Amino acid sequence: QVQLVESGGGLVQAGGSLRLSCTTSGLTFRNYVMGWFRQAPGTEREFVAAIGRSGSTTSYADFVKGRFTISRDNAKNTVYLQMNSLKPEDTAVYYCAAHRTREISTMHGAYDYWGQGTQVTVSS
Repeated sequence: QVQLVESGGGLVQAGGSLRLSCTTSGLTFRNYVMGWFRQAPGTEREFVAAIGRSGSTTSYADFVKGRFTISRDNAKNTVYLQMNSLKPEDTAVYYCAAHRTREISTMHGAYDYWGQGTQVTVSS
């Protein structure tokens, strides 16, 4: 079956960095747009970043532009999220998701498969 497994979350001080990874299995990774979303307690799940199938196109939420970078390695069936200059408001559970399509989507309802999430906590 399809599995998406996130890793790399943790506790970091404001201004620090983390690199999240999401390794997939059970799907043809190169055929999927990959996205990262996040959800803080009491809030809606929100779009963070997405990357096209070849890795040549990306999209970011305004609040992470210039700080986060999404990338993928199709040979390793893995998508990454490099997070720099972290702020306390970045604290959330981060989820990766897969969408079998040609076009990037920022809508969480468009994605077909989800990981279990990884906690990111940024202390002030």
